[in-house]
Amino acid sequence: MLKAELLEIIANGENSGVEFKRDDIRPEQLAKEIVALANLQGGRILLGVEDSGQISGLQRPESQEWVLNVFRDKVHPQIIPFYEEILVEENCRVGVITLSIGISKPYVVRHNNREDVYIRMGDRSELASREQQLRLFQSGGLLHVEAMPVTGASFVNLDAGRLDYYLRHIINDPAVPESDAEWIERLLGLGLMAEDGVGNTVCSVAGLVCFGVNPRRFLRQAGLRVMAFAGNDKEYQALLDVVLDAPLVGRWQVTESGRKQLVDEGLIEKFSSAIEPFITQEASEIDENMRREKAWFYPWEAVRETVINALAHRDWTRSVDIEVTNYVDRLEIISPGKLQNSMTISKMIAGQRSPKNTLIMEVLRGYGYVDARGMGVRTKVIPLMRTLNQADPIFESTDDYLKTILPRGKKKTS
Repeated sequence: MLKAELLEIIANGENSGVEFKRDDIRPEQLAKEIVALANLQGGRILLGVEDSGQISGLQRPESQEWVLNVFRDKVHPQIIPFYEEILVEENCRVGVITLSIGISKPYVVRHNNREDVYIRMGDRSELASREQQLRLFQSGGLLHVEAMPVTGASFVNLDAGRLDYYLRHIINDPAVPESDAEWIERLLGLGLMAEDGVGNTVCSVAGLVCFGVNPRRFLRQAGLRVMAFAGNDKEYQALLDVVLDAPLVGRWQVTESGRKQLVDEGLIEKFSSAIEPFITQEASEIDENMRREKAWFYPWEAVRETVINALAHRDWTRSVDIEVTNYVDRLEIISPGKLQNSMTISKMIAGQRSPKNTLIMEVLRGYGYVDARGMGVRTKVIPLMRTLNQADPIFESTDDYLKTILPRGKKKTS
């Protein structure tokens, strides 16, 4: 780092990725800042700089050795930092600790026989809440929320017809269970049921979401909230505001002729029925085939792909609904939770894959709701929007949600 860059960072002050510290702090205090930054997006700790931005310089002898000892003794799992000292003026140096985003979250401070998890909140480092710790475990690959038990939801709360079809015709199970006990054992093996730790076998999140009867009864955030407004923002009076409650997949059956037939809609089909009147317009005149042509404001395949992605990749630790909202000038889809691991919007657009809920994704892929490549944003959403609406989709990612905005284009007839 050059001196000019260091001075610019100091002039901009502390933020979610920059922390100032005197170098006479205790080891556990430095460890707290290290852990908090690693648990967020990484950043820099400047040693020898006051909270006000005044440069006091390094006072401790062998500063580098002291910093490395803090990493070794107080921070777990192990992080290898980049440490350098920048000469600001004669006999005045600032130590710079540079941390990349952690890949083994959550990181903890080990001190006094305790392990404390910290996370960066603006320009402060604070103890992580229980919910924040769950998300850190999930982002570090140590916790798969979709496989967790859902209290109170037992085998009888799963749709037997959907499960039977899934085993027989989707995964081609050679030995479909017959008794309830056999079913429970099989579903435990598939991750669709789980032990709750107090002696009960209950539905897992994935099992309930994919095959449950009215899953919102037990999991409030299951389902989909669909809204429509006449203007370009949320108004008092909505044209549509419903919360859909259904298992993700439809109930299918195989007829005597061998054809597959949908006999009960799943959440995705219910969404299609609910939103279609608000994103289409029928022609005023009847054509020569006695039909009214239908105009679409958005490419339907792009809408479908975006909503399915939201359902497949949402964060189940957050007890809020996925929201799909149609405005006069755009369609917005908000999926709770940040992007998985080191995934970014640019990587997503480039076609990288990082599934958050692999069990749910496999079920959706088996039914054909998602393709095997998992590159729908790159191969479907973006090209279709450019071709049919002459506009790119807009993606916004925060720690709380991923928002996809499909700008409305000229009406397309089908």
